[in-house]
Amino acid sequence: MKLDMARLQPYQPVLLRVLHGVASGLTILALISGFLVYNTYDKRWGSIAFPALGDIQGIHGTIALVFLLILPVFALYSFRIGHHRLVQEQSLSQLKQVGQPVWWVALHRVANTVMLLAATVAVVTGRMMKEEWLPAGDLTRVWYSAHLVAWGLVLLSVALHLLMGAKVGGVPLLMSMFNWTVRSDDKPLSEIKAAKVRRSSLILKVLEALVMGGIVMAFLLPAFN
Repeated sequence: MKLDMARLQPYQPVLLRVLHGVASGLTILALISGFLVYNTYDKRWGSIAFPALGDIQGIHGTIALVFLLILPVFALYSFRIGHHRLVQEQSLSQLKQVGQPVWWVALHRVANTVMLLAATVAVVTGRMMKEEWLPAGDLTRVWYSAHLVAWGLVLLSVALHLLMGAKVGGVPLLMSMFNWTVRSDDKPLSEIKAAKVRRSSLILKVLEALVMGGIVMAFLLPAFN
C-alpha cells in the first residue's frame, strides 16, 4: 500500500518557505564561491584542482551582498515569527537529556541559532575585507582569518541543520520546504501583523539584538574601513 507523502508532510507557512528558499540558496552559493576563493588564493590547508574562475572574488562578493540584503528580513522572521525553531530558555536542560527525542529537538534549535549567528559574523568579516589582500598573498589579516572561521561555522551549522532536521522530522520535514501547496488560511500578512504582538524569551531577545546589531555593522563599518 503506497503512502500519500503529501499527507505525511508537515505544512510550512508560505512566507517561511520563500525566505528559507532564498536564504538557503544564497548560503549554499556563498559557501561554494567562498571555497573557490580560498582554493584560488590560499590553499594552506589543501586544495582541489578546479579550473580557475575569473574574478571569483567579485562573484563571491556579489552573492554575499545579496545575502546581506535578505538576511535582516530572514532574521526578523526567525526571531519574531519562527522563534520556536530557535534556542529556548529550556534548551540547556533539554541538552542534558542525551539520546531522548527532546535532545534532538534541542540540537536542531541550536543548529538553527548558530547558523544565524555564524551568518552574521560572516557578513561582518566579509565586508571588512579588501579585494587586494588575497591576490597579493596577504593571508594573515585578522578579518580574513575571522571570515574563514565564520565560513566553517556556517558550513557546520548547515550540515547540522540538515542532519537534525532529518532526525527530528525525517524526509517529510525536509521535503515540506519544497512543497509549494498554499492553504487558503495561509496569509503572510497576518503572520507579519501577529509578529508585532508576540513576545519571545529573554535569550532570544539578546540573540536578536546581537544579530540585528551585527547586520547594521555590516552595512556601516566598511565606510570607516
